[in-house]
Amino acid sequence: MSGPFPFDHFLKPKNSKKINDLLPSKHSQCVDNDLDIIENFKQNVPPKKYKALFEGNLKLIKDEPDTIVFEVPNESTKSALEDKFIDELQEACFDTFQVNKKIQIICSKSKNNPKEDINSLLTRPIQTNEKKSVRDHKFKLDLDPTADDLKSKIESKYINHMNPDPQELVIDNLKRFENFIIGASNQLAFATAQAVAQTPGKNGKYPSLYLHSNSGLGKTHLLHAVANQIKENYPQLVICLITARDFMNEMISYIQKNNISEFRKKYSEKVDVLMIDDIHEIHSKQGTQNEFFHIFNELHNKGKQLIFTSDKAPKEIEGLEERVKTRLQWGLVVDIQRPDIETRIAILKGKAQELDLYCTEDVINLIATSVKSSIRELEGSLIRLSAYADVMDIEIDTEIVREQLNIQDNSNVKQITLESIAKTTSQHFKIPLPDLRSKSRNKEIAYARHVAIYLSRKLIRATQQDIGRYYGGRDHTSIIHAEKKVQELLKTDSTLSRNVLEIENAL
Repeated sequence: MSGPFPFDHFLKPKNSKKINDLLPSKHSQCVDNDLDIIENFKQNVPPKKYKALFEGNLKLIKDEPDTIVFEVPNESTKSALEDKFIDELQEACFDTFQVNKKIQIICSKSKNNPKEDINSLLTRPIQTNEKKSVRDHKFKLDLDPTADDLKSKIESKYINHMNPDPQELVIDNLKRFENFIIGASNQLAFATAQAVAQTPGKNGKYPSLYLHSNSGLGKTHLLHAVANQIKENYPQLVICLITARDFMNEMISYIQKNNISEFRKKYSEKVDVLMIDDIHEIHSKQGTQNEFFHIFNELHNKGKQLIFTSDKAPKEIEGLEERVKTRLQWGLVVDIQRPDIETRIAILKGKAQELDLYCTEDVINLIATSVKSSIRELEGSLIRLSAYADVMDIEIDTEIVREQLNIQDNSNVKQITLESIAKTTSQHFKIPLPDLRSKSRNKEIAYARHVAIYLSRKLIRATQQDIGRYYGGRDHTSIIHAEKKVQELLKTDSTLSRNVLEIENAL
Protein backbone atom coordinates (compact mmCIF):
# COMPACT_ATOMS: atom_id res chain seq x y z
CA MET A 1 0.00 0.00 0.00
CA SER A 2 1.55 3.25 -1.10
CA GLY A 3 1.04 6.71 0.43
CA PRO A 4 0.20 7.74 4.03
CA PHE A 5 -2.40 5.88 5.99
CA PRO A 6 -5.80 7.64 5.58
CA PHE A 7 -6.44 8.55 9.21
CA ASP A 8 -8.93 11.23 8.24
CA HIS A 9 -11.09 8.67 6.46
CA PHE A 10 -11.57 6.60 9.61
CA LEU A 11 -11.76 9.49 12.06
CA LYS A 12 -14.10 11.69 10.03
CA PRO A 13 -17.65 11.66 11.51
CA LYS A 14 -20.73 11.01 9.42
CA ASN A 15 -21.55 14.69 9.08
CA SER A 16 -18.13 15.22 7.46
CA LYS A 17 -17.02 17.72 10.12
CA LYS A 18 -13.72 17.44 11.92
CA ILE A 19 -13.81 16.45 15.58
CA ASN A 20 -12.36 19.85 16.59
CA ASP A 21 -15.21 21.54 14.78
CA LEU A 22 -17.70 19.67 16.96
CA LEU A 23 -16.12 20.94 20.17
CA PRO A 24 -17.34 24.36 21.29
CA SER A 25 -14.80 27.09 20.76
CA LYS A 26 -13.30 28.74 23.78
CA HIS A 27 -15.01 31.96 22.75
CA SER A 28 -18.51 30.48 22.44
CA GLN A 29 -18.10 28.60 25.71
CA CYS A 30 -17.06 31.82 27.42
CA VAL A 31 -20.09 33.64 26.01
CA ASP A 32 -22.49 30.93 27.22
CA ASN A 33 -20.88 30.88 30.65
CA ASP A 34 -20.95 34.66 30.73
CA LEU A 35 -24.72 34.64 30.26
CA ASP A 36 -25.20 31.92 32.87
CA ILE A 37 -22.99 33.57 35.49
CA ILE A 38 -24.46 37.03 34.98
CA GLU A 39 -27.98 35.63 35.30
CA ASN A 40 -27.06 33.69 38.46
CA PHE A 41 -25.30 36.74 39.89
CA LYS A 42 -28.35 38.90 39.13
CA GLN A 43 -30.53 36.55 41.18
CA ASN A 44 -28.17 36.95 44.17
CA VAL A 45 -28.16 40.79 44.24
CA PRO A 46 -31.01 43.11 45.26
CA PRO A 47 -32.68 44.30 42.02
CA LYS A 48 -32.19 48.04 42.62
CA LYS A 49 -28.50 47.64 43.42
CA TYR A 50 -27.95 45.34 40.44
CA LYS A 51 -29.63 47.81 38.10
CA ALA A 52 -27.70 50.77 39.52
CA LEU A 53 -24.26 49.15 39.67
CA PHE A 54 -23.92 46.12 37.41
CA GLU A 55 -26.51 46.07 34.64
CA GLY A 56 -24.51 46.00 31.39
CA ASN A 57 -21.29 46.59 33.34
CA LEU A 58 -20.11 43.03 34.07
CA LYS A 59 -18.46 40.84 31.45
CA LEU A 60 -16.66 37.47 31.64
CA ILE A 61 -13.45 37.73 29.58
CA LYS A 62 -11.32 34.78 30.69
CA ASP A 63 -12.36 31.30 31.81
CA GLU A 64 -9.61 28.89 32.89
CA PRO A 65 -9.90 25.62 34.84
CA ASP A 66 -9.03 27.31 38.16
CA THR A 67 -9.42 31.02 37.38
CA ILE A 68 -12.15 33.25 36.04
CA VAL A 69 -11.66 36.90 35.09
CA PHE A 70 -14.39 39.56 34.88
CA GLU A 71 -14.20 42.99 33.29
CA VAL A 72 -15.99 46.11 34.57
CA PRO A 73 -15.89 49.62 33.08
CA ASN A 74 -14.57 51.62 36.05
CA GLU A 75 -12.94 51.55 39.46
CA SER A 76 -16.15 52.38 41.37
CA THR A 77 -17.93 49.31 39.96
CA LYS A 78 -14.81 47.22 40.68
CA SER A 79 -14.70 48.44 44.29
CA ALA A 80 -18.42 47.79 44.84
CA LEU A 81 -18.04 44.27 43.43
CA GLU A 82 -14.93 43.41 45.47
CA ASP A 83 -16.03 45.04 48.72
CA LYS A 84 -19.73 44.16 48.92
CA PHE A 85 -20.75 41.56 46.35
CA ILE A 86 -17.79 39.20 45.95
CA ASP A 87 -19.62 36.43 47.87
CA GLU A 88 -22.61 36.69 45.53
CA LEU A 89 -20.30 36.52 42.49
CA GLN A 90 -18.44 33.52 43.93
CA GLU A 91 -21.75 31.77 44.49
CA ALA A 92 -22.87 32.53 40.92
CA CYS A 93 -19.61 31.05 39.59
CA PHE A 94 -20.05 27.91 41.65
CA ASP A 95 -23.66 27.53 40.49
CA THR A 96 -22.45 27.77 36.88
CA PHE A 97 -19.35 25.55 37.00
CA GLN A 98 -20.07 23.42 40.09
CA VAL A 99 -16.48 24.03 41.17
CA ASN A 100 -14.77 26.82 43.12
CA LYS A 101 -12.66 29.09 40.95
CA LYS A 102 -10.43 32.00 41.81
CA ILE A 103 -11.92 35.34 40.79
CA GLN A 104 -10.15 38.36 39.34
CA ILE A 105 -11.83 41.65 38.45
CA ILE A 106 -10.25 44.19 36.10
CA CYS A 107 -11.27 47.52 34.61
CA SER A 108 -11.60 47.85 30.86
CA LYS A 109 -8.78 49.75 29.22
CA SER A 110 -9.20 53.50 28.84
CA LYS A 111 -8.96 55.18 25.46
CA ASN A 112 -5.43 56.34 26.26
CA ASN A 113 -4.03 52.98 27.32
CA PRO A 114 -2.48 50.51 24.85
CA LYS A 115 -3.92 47.04 24.47
CA GLU A 116 -1.01 45.56 26.42
CA ASP A 117 -2.33 47.18 29.60
CA ILE A 118 -5.23 44.71 29.74
CA ASN A 119 -2.86 41.78 29.30
CA SER A 120 -0.67 43.06 32.10
CA LEU A 121 -3.71 43.34 34.33
CA LEU A 122 -4.59 39.73 33.56
CA THR A 123 -1.23 38.59 34.96
CA ARG A 124 -1.70 40.30 38.33
CA PRO A 125 -2.14 38.12 41.44
CA ILE A 126 -5.63 36.63 41.57
CA GLN A 127 -8.02 37.85 44.25
CA THR A 128 -10.00 35.02 45.71
CA ASN A 129 -12.88 34.65 48.08
CA GLU A 130 -11.80 31.18 49.25
CA LYS A 131 -11.54 30.66 52.99
CA LYS A 132 -7.94 30.99 54.16
CA SER A 133 -6.44 28.42 56.46
CA VAL A 134 -4.50 29.22 59.63
CA ARG A 135 -1.33 28.41 57.73
CA ASP A 136 -2.16 31.02 55.09
CA HIS A 137 -2.55 33.66 57.75
CA LYS A 138 0.80 32.83 59.35
CA PHE A 139 2.63 34.10 56.31
CA LYS A 140 0.73 37.36 55.86
CA LEU A 141 3.13 40.30 55.93
CA ASP A 142 0.73 42.32 58.05
CA LEU A 143 0.40 39.61 60.66
CA ASP A 144 0.52 41.82 63.73
CA PRO A 145 -0.81 45.28 62.93
CA THR A 146 -0.13 47.79 65.66
CA ALA A 147 -2.85 49.57 67.58
CA ASP A 148 -2.06 52.69 65.52
CA ASP A 149 -2.51 50.71 62.29
CA LEU A 150 -5.94 49.52 63.39
CA LYS A 151 -6.92 53.00 64.57
CA SER A 152 -5.77 54.48 61.25
CA LYS A 153 -7.85 51.99 59.27
CA ILE A 154 -10.97 52.84 61.28
CA GLU A 155 -10.32 56.58 61.08
CA SER A 156 -9.74 56.59 57.32
CA LYS A 157 -13.22 55.21 56.57
CA TYR A 158 -14.77 57.90 58.76
CA ILE A 159 -12.71 60.69 57.19
CA ASN A 160 -13.52 59.57 53.64
CA HIS A 161 -17.22 59.71 54.46
CA MET A 162 -17.11 63.07 56.24
CA ASN A 163 -15.01 64.74 53.53
CA PRO A 164 -16.33 63.57 50.16
CA ASP A 165 -14.27 64.55 47.12
CA PRO A 166 -15.93 67.65 45.63
CA GLN A 167 -14.35 67.12 42.24
CA GLU A 168 -15.77 65.06 39.38
CA LEU A 169 -19.38 65.56 40.45
CA VAL A 170 -21.47 63.08 38.48
CA ILE A 171 -24.97 61.75 39.01
CA ASP A 172 -24.86 59.15 41.79
CA ASN A 173 -27.19 56.28 40.87
CA LEU A 174 -27.51 55.27 44.53
CA LYS A 175 -28.93 58.61 45.70
CA ARG A 176 -32.65 58.27 45.03
CA PHE A 177 -35.96 59.37 46.49
CA GLU A 178 -36.60 55.78 47.60
CA ASN A 179 -33.68 55.77 50.07
CA PHE A 180 -34.11 59.34 51.35
CA ILE A 181 -35.38 59.38 54.94
CA ILE A 182 -38.27 61.84 55.29
CA GLY A 183 -39.01 63.72 58.50
CA ALA A 184 -40.50 66.99 59.67
CA SER A 185 -37.18 68.76 58.98
CA ASN A 186 -37.05 67.94 55.26
CA GLN A 187 -40.63 67.07 54.28
CA LEU A 188 -41.21 70.23 52.23
CA ALA A 189 -37.83 69.98 50.48
CA PHE A 190 -38.52 66.34 49.58
CA ALA A 191 -42.01 67.09 48.24
CA THR A 192 -40.86 70.01 46.06
CA ALA A 193 -37.84 68.08 44.73
CA GLN A 194 -40.11 65.19 43.81
CA ALA A 195 -42.55 67.57 42.06
CA VAL A 196 -39.68 69.02 40.02
CA ALA A 197 -38.48 65.54 39.04
CA GLN A 198 -41.97 64.54 37.88
CA THR A 199 -42.54 67.67 35.76
CA PRO A 200 -39.38 69.72 35.15
CA GLY A 201 -39.26 73.13 33.49
CA LYS A 202 -41.97 75.62 32.62
CA ASN A 203 -44.73 72.98 32.66
CA GLY A 204 -44.02 72.15 36.30
CA LYS A 205 -44.82 73.98 39.52
CA TYR A 206 -41.26 75.03 40.32
CA PRO A 207 -39.12 75.86 37.25
CA SER A 208 -36.59 77.34 39.68
CA LEU A 209 -35.85 75.65 43.03
CA TYR A 210 -33.37 76.72 45.70
CA LEU A 211 -32.57 74.38 48.64
CA HIS A 212 -30.44 75.57 51.54
CA SER A 213 -29.29 74.12 54.86
CA ASN A 214 -26.21 73.49 56.92
CA SER A 215 -23.76 70.94 55.55
CA GLY A 216 -24.72 67.28 55.66
CA LEU A 217 -28.50 67.53 55.87
CA GLY A 218 -29.43 65.95 52.53
CA LYS A 219 -29.37 68.77 49.92
CA THR A 220 -26.98 66.94 47.61
CA HIS A 221 -28.87 63.65 48.02
CA LEU A 222 -32.05 65.38 46.82
CA LEU A 223 -30.14 66.97 43.93
CA HIS A 224 -28.96 63.56 42.70
CA ALA A 225 -32.40 62.03 43.32
CA VAL A 226 -33.99 64.66 41.07
CA ALA A 227 -31.35 64.05 38.39
CA ASN A 228 -31.89 60.28 38.51
CA GLN A 229 -35.67 60.52 38.19
CA ILE A 230 -35.54 63.09 35.38
CA LYS A 231 -33.04 60.87 33.58
CA GLU A 232 -35.46 57.94 33.83
CA ASN A 233 -38.65 59.85 32.98
CA TYR A 234 -37.22 62.23 30.37
CA PRO A 235 -34.15 60.57 28.79
CA GLN A 236 -34.20 63.15 25.97
CA LEU A 237 -33.39 66.03 28.36
CA VAL A 238 -29.79 67.18 28.81
CA ILE A 239 -28.94 67.36 32.53
CA CYS A 240 -25.97 69.34 33.80
CA LEU A 241 -25.10 68.63 37.45
CA ILE A 242 -22.06 70.64 38.54
CA THR A 243 -20.58 72.36 41.58
CA ALA A 244 -20.29 76.15 41.58
CA ARG A 245 -16.52 75.81 41.86
CA ASP A 246 -16.32 73.57 38.78
CA PHE A 247 -18.62 75.96 36.93
CA MET A 248 -16.21 78.79 37.74
CA ASN A 249 -13.08 76.79 36.80
CA GLU A 250 -14.66 75.78 33.51
CA MET A 251 -15.45 79.40 32.73
CA ILE A 252 -11.83 80.39 33.46
CA SER A 253 -10.53 77.72 31.09
CA TYR A 254 -12.74 79.06 28.29
CA ILE A 255 -11.50 82.61 29.00
CA GLN A 256 -7.91 81.40 28.76
CA LYS A 257 -8.73 79.92 25.34
CA ASN A 258 -10.30 83.27 24.37
CA ASN A 259 -13.57 81.42 23.72
CA ILE A 260 -16.05 82.62 26.35
CA SER A 261 -18.86 82.70 23.77
CA GLU A 262 -18.68 78.88 23.52
CA PHE A 263 -19.03 78.64 27.31
CA ARG A 264 -22.23 80.69 27.22
CA LYS A 265 -23.52 78.74 24.25
CA LYS A 266 -22.89 75.40 25.96
CA TYR A 267 -25.10 76.27 28.92
CA SER A 268 -27.72 78.53 27.37
CA GLU A 269 -28.37 76.43 24.23
CA LYS A 270 -27.61 72.82 25.11
CA VAL A 271 -28.73 72.35 28.73
CA ASP A 272 -32.34 71.49 29.68
CA VAL A 273 -31.81 71.01 33.42
CA LEU A 274 -29.11 73.06 35.18
CA MET A 275 -28.27 71.92 38.72
CA ILE A 276 -25.54 73.78 40.61
CA ASP A 277 -24.43 72.55 44.02
CA ASP A 278 -23.05 75.05 46.58
CA ILE A 279 -23.97 78.11 44.54
CA HIS A 280 -22.69 80.33 47.38
CA GLU A 281 -19.16 79.54 46.13
CA ILE A 282 -19.52 82.22 43.44
CA HIS A 283 -19.67 84.97 46.08
CA SER A 284 -17.19 87.80 45.46
CA LYS A 285 -16.46 86.37 41.97
CA GLN A 286 -17.78 89.18 39.80
CA GLY A 287 -16.90 87.61 36.44
CA THR A 288 -18.53 84.30 37.33
CA GLN A 289 -21.62 86.05 38.67
CA ASN A 290 -21.93 88.02 35.45
CA GLU A 291 -21.84 84.87 33.28
CA PHE A 292 -24.19 83.05 35.65
CA PHE A 293 -26.65 85.97 35.51
CA HIS A 294 -26.89 85.86 31.71
CA ILE A 295 -27.07 82.03 31.58
CA PHE A 296 -29.81 82.04 34.24
CA ASN A 297 -31.85 84.56 32.22
CA GLU A 298 -31.46 82.60 28.98
CA LEU A 299 -32.51 79.29 30.52
CA HIS A 300 -35.34 80.80 32.55
CA ASN A 301 -36.77 82.55 29.47
CA LYS A 302 -36.66 79.26 27.56
CA GLY A 303 -38.56 77.47 30.32
CA LYS A 304 -35.68 75.21 31.37
CA GLN A 305 -35.38 73.72 34.87
CA LEU A 306 -33.02 75.42 37.36
CA ILE A 307 -32.05 73.94 40.73
CA PHE A 308 -29.50 75.32 43.20
CA THR A 309 -28.26 74.33 46.65
CA SER A 310 -26.41 76.38 49.22
CA ASP A 311 -25.59 76.58 52.91
CA LYS A 312 -27.43 79.93 53.14
CA ALA A 313 -30.54 81.61 51.85
CA PRO A 314 -29.80 83.90 48.84
CA LYS A 315 -30.26 87.09 50.85
CA GLU A 316 -27.72 85.89 53.45
CA ILE A 317 -24.84 85.29 51.00
CA GLU A 318 -22.32 88.11 51.32
CA GLY A 319 -20.48 89.23 48.20
CA LEU A 320 -23.38 88.27 45.92
CA GLU A 321 -24.66 90.92 43.51
CA GLU A 322 -28.21 92.05 44.20
CA ARG A 323 -29.36 91.09 40.70
CA VAL A 324 -28.05 87.54 41.22
CA LYS A 325 -29.76 87.30 44.64
CA THR A 326 -33.00 88.42 42.99
CA ARG A 327 -32.75 85.72 40.31
CA LEU A 328 -32.07 82.99 42.87
CA GLN A 329 -35.19 84.08 44.78
CA TRP A 330 -37.44 84.06 41.71
CA GLY A 331 -38.41 80.46 42.34
CA LEU A 332 -39.23 78.52 45.48
CA VAL A 333 -36.68 78.82 48.31
CA VAL A 334 -36.81 75.95 50.81
CA ASP A 335 -34.68 75.40 53.90
CA ILE A 336 -33.84 72.04 55.51
CA GLN A 337 -33.51 71.92 59.28
CA ARG A 338 -31.60 69.51 61.48
CA PRO A 339 -33.43 66.16 61.76
CA ASP A 340 -35.57 65.48 64.81
CA ILE A 341 -35.05 62.42 67.02
CA GLU A 342 -37.45 60.16 65.09
CA THR A 343 -35.80 61.00 61.78
CA ARG A 344 -32.33 60.43 63.26
CA ILE A 345 -33.37 56.99 64.49
CA ALA A 346 -34.82 56.11 61.07
CA ILE A 347 -31.63 57.27 59.32
CA LEU A 348 -29.45 55.21 61.66
CA LYS A 349 -31.54 52.07 61.18
CA GLY A 350 -31.43 52.44 57.41
CA LYS A 351 -27.65 53.00 57.38
CA ALA A 352 -27.04 50.08 59.75
CA GLN A 353 -28.97 47.81 57.39
CA GLU A 354 -26.95 49.11 54.43
CA LEU A 355 -23.67 48.45 56.28
CA ASP A 356 -24.93 45.05 57.49
CA LEU A 357 -24.14 46.21 61.04
CA TYR A 358 -26.18 44.76 63.88
CA CYS A 359 -27.17 47.45 66.40
CA THR A 360 -29.46 47.07 69.39
CA GLU A 361 -32.17 49.64 70.10
CA ASP A 362 -30.03 50.95 72.98
CA VAL A 363 -27.11 51.57 70.61
CA ILE A 364 -29.32 53.31 68.02
CA ASN A 365 -31.01 55.48 70.64
CA LEU A 366 -27.68 56.45 72.24
CA ILE A 367 -26.25 57.61 68.89
CA ALA A 368 -29.47 59.38 67.90
CA THR A 369 -29.63 61.35 71.15
CA SER A 370 -25.91 62.21 71.08
CA VAL A 371 -25.27 63.10 67.42
CA LYS A 372 -27.61 65.89 66.30
CA SER A 373 -25.73 68.20 63.97
CA SER A 374 -26.10 66.50 60.57
CA ILE A 375 -27.10 63.37 58.68
CA ARG A 376 -23.53 63.04 57.40
CA GLU A 377 -22.21 62.91 60.96
CA LEU A 378 -24.90 60.40 61.94
CA GLU A 379 -23.93 58.08 59.08
CA GLY A 380 -20.25 58.75 59.73
CA SER A 381 -20.69 57.53 63.31
CA LEU A 382 -22.06 54.21 62.07
CA ILE A 383 -19.30 53.91 59.46
CA ARG A 384 -16.70 54.35 62.23
CA LEU A 385 -18.45 51.73 64.39
CA SER A 386 -18.77 49.33 61.44
CA ALA A 387 -15.04 49.64 60.71
CA TYR A 388 -14.27 49.06 64.40
CA ALA A 389 -16.50 45.96 64.48
CA ASP A 390 -14.78 44.58 61.34
CA VAL A 391 -11.24 45.25 62.54
CA MET A 392 -11.76 44.02 66.08
CA ASP A 393 -14.24 41.27 65.13
CA ILE A 394 -16.67 42.15 67.92
CA GLU A 395 -20.29 43.26 68.25
CA ILE A 396 -21.10 46.87 69.03
CA ASP A 397 -22.53 47.74 72.45
CA THR A 398 -23.19 51.02 74.22
CA GLU A 399 -19.78 51.06 75.94
CA ILE A 400 -18.00 50.79 72.59
CA VAL A 401 -20.25 53.53 71.20
CA ARG A 402 -19.35 55.86 74.07
CA GLU A 403 -15.65 55.12 73.66
CA GLN A 404 -15.46 55.37 69.84
CA LEU A 405 -17.73 58.41 69.47
CA ASN A 406 -16.38 60.11 72.60
CA ILE A 407 -19.82 60.32 74.20
CA GLN A 408 -19.69 61.30 77.84
CA ASP A 409 -21.85 59.40 80.30
CA ASN A 410 -23.66 62.50 81.48
CA SER A 411 -26.01 61.30 84.13
CA ASN A 412 -26.28 64.91 85.25
CA VAL A 413 -27.59 66.09 81.88
CA LYS A 414 -30.80 68.06 82.31
CA GLN A 415 -33.94 66.01 81.93
CA ILE A 416 -36.70 67.19 79.62
CA THR A 417 -39.79 67.97 81.69
CA LEU A 418 -43.07 69.83 81.32
CA GLU A 419 -41.34 72.78 82.96
CA SER A 420 -38.30 72.80 80.64
CA ILE A 421 -40.51 72.46 77.54
CA ALA A 422 -42.69 75.36 78.70
CA LYS A 423 -39.67 77.58 79.50
CA THR A 424 -37.94 76.85 76.18
CA THR A 425 -41.15 77.48 74.23
CA SER A 426 -41.83 80.75 76.03
CA GLN A 427 -38.25 81.92 75.34
CA HIS A 428 -38.52 80.96 71.66
CA PHE A 429 -41.78 82.87 71.12
CA LYS A 430 -40.82 85.64 73.57
CA ILE A 431 -43.95 85.09 75.65
CA PRO A 432 -43.79 85.23 79.47
CA LEU A 433 -44.07 81.78 81.06
CA PRO A 434 -47.06 82.79 83.29
CA ASP A 435 -48.98 83.87 80.16
CA LEU A 436 -48.19 80.57 78.44
CA ARG A 437 -49.60 78.66 81.42
CA SER A 438 -52.62 80.95 81.84
CA LYS A 439 -56.09 80.55 80.34
CA SER A 440 -55.54 83.47 77.97
CA ARG A 441 -57.08 82.99 74.50
CA ASN A 442 -54.78 85.54 72.84
CA LYS A 443 -53.89 84.21 69.38
CA GLU A 444 -50.07 84.36 69.80
CA ILE A 445 -50.18 82.87 73.29
CA ALA A 446 -52.56 80.08 72.23
CA TYR A 447 -50.32 79.25 69.26
CA ALA A 448 -47.24 78.93 71.50
CA ARG A 449 -49.19 76.94 74.10
CA HIS A 450 -50.35 74.46 71.45
CA VAL A 451 -46.73 73.93 70.37
CA ALA A 452 -45.65 73.33 73.99
CA ILE A 453 -48.49 70.83 74.51
CA TYR A 454 -47.59 69.02 71.28
CA LEU A 455 -43.92 68.75 72.34
CA SER A 456 -44.92 67.57 75.82
CA ARG A 457 -46.82 64.67 74.26
CA LYS A 458 -44.13 63.93 71.67
CA LEU A 459 -40.94 64.19 73.74
CA ILE A 460 -41.85 62.96 77.21
CA ARG A 461 -45.20 61.19 76.58
CA ALA A 462 -46.79 63.26 79.34
CA THR A 463 -50.39 62.32 80.09
CA GLN A 464 -53.21 64.60 79.01
CA GLN A 465 -54.22 65.00 82.65
CA ASP A 466 -50.69 66.13 83.73
CA ILE A 467 -50.44 68.58 80.83
CA GLY A 468 -53.92 69.92 81.53
CA ARG A 469 -53.08 70.53 85.19
CA TYR A 470 -49.82 72.29 84.26
CA TYR A 471 -51.48 74.61 81.75
CA GLY A 472 -54.12 76.20 83.97
CA GLY A 473 -56.34 73.22 84.75
CA ARG A 474 -57.49 72.40 81.21
CA ASP A 475 -59.46 69.23 80.55
CA HIS A 476 -58.13 66.38 78.41
CA THR A 477 -60.25 67.33 75.36
CA SER A 478 -58.43 70.69 75.14
CA ILE A 479 -55.08 68.89 75.19
CA ILE A 480 -56.18 66.44 72.48
CA HIS A 481 -57.42 69.36 70.34
CA ALA A 482 -54.11 71.27 70.70
CA GLU A 483 -52.01 68.19 69.85
CA LYS A 484 -54.04 67.27 66.77
CA LYS A 485 -54.14 70.85 65.53
CA VAL A 486 -50.33 71.10 65.55
CA GLN A 487 -49.98 67.67 63.92
CA GLU A 488 -52.22 68.76 61.04
CA LEU A 489 -50.53 72.14 60.58
CA LEU A 490 -47.07 70.55 60.48
CA LYS A 491 -48.02 68.83 57.21
CA THR A 492 -48.32 72.15 55.35
CA ASP A 493 -46.86 74.95 57.51
CA SER A 494 -43.07 75.18 57.05
CA THR A 495 -42.80 78.05 59.56
CA LEU A 496 -44.41 75.93 62.27
CA SER A 497 -42.12 73.02 61.38
CA ARG A 498 -39.09 75.26 61.78
CA ASN A 499 -40.33 76.60 65.14
CA VAL A 500 -40.97 73.09 66.49
CA LEU A 501 -37.53 71.86 65.37
CA GLU A 502 -35.73 74.86 66.83
CA ILE A 503 -37.40 74.38 70.20
CA GLU A 504 -36.72 70.66 70.11
CA ASN A 505 -33.05 71.17 69.30
CA ALA A 506 -32.78 73.77 72.07
CA LEU A 507 -34.10 71.19 74.52
